[in-house]
Amino acid sequence: MSFKKGSLENVEFESVYVEEQFGGRVVKVIAAGKLTRNSYRSFTPELDSQVKKHGKIRLLFEMIEFDGWTMGAVWDDLKFGCKHFNHIERIAIVGDRKWEKAMATVCKPFTRAKVRYFDISEIDEAENWISEDL
Repeated sequence: MSFKKGSLENVEFESVYVEEQFGGRVVKVIAAGKLTRNSYRSFTPELDSQVKKHGKIRLLFEMIEFDGWTMGAVWDDLKFGCKHFNHIERIAIVGDRKWEKAMATVCKPFTRAKVRYFDISEIDEAENWISEDL
């Protein structure tokens, strides 16, 4: 599942959609709106489960009409990053705003993962990169 910019009009959705790919080695998270603590509680157990199952995973984080995080969500994100510092091999960040591109640089010190940013128009390239050699 993937959204294109502006495609969420008249669509009801939760702020997070999670999908396992490649037998759980890749977890795709689509975030829309503002992430809250409840958002993290809805998808981090799935990531924890796949890390436990595979040891290392890859994360495709797609932001659509994304408005950032609440303070509680920022804290949960930091805790998750520390817990899984060595467990995530690659992170593909996909977005459509300049500040989202900066996130790829900001998050690098908090993970051992290879991190790349892709514009939403490059979603196919992001999906190819995240699944490379699996």
